[in-house]
Amino acid sequence: MNNVPEWMEDPLVADIPKEKLEFLQTMFLAGQGKTQKEMMSSILPLLKQGQSKHLTLSPAEITAAIAAIRNHSSAAENQKIDSILARTGAKERSS
Repeated sequence: MNNVPEWMEDPLVADIPKEKLEFLQTMFLAGQGKTQKEMMSSILPLLKQGQSKHLTLSPAEITAAIAAIRNHSSAAENQKIDSILARTGAKERSS
């Protein structure tokens, strides 16, 4: 049985190293179901840890990951993604 999320096997993210995709999935799971404030307190330490391990994503990798996640998300999940991107100002950068 394959426990890898479908979006991680999407052709859009095929060129992103597996370690970076796993790191992104870890950040997603850490923030899932939390308020924005709770999410930030969970994710910021992970971001620092990722930087120390050189697991930062380029803007192109982030755009590809968001597109892959969208491809494998429901309409409601995509609305939530839009809301998060709008709050962070990232929607304009990822369009």
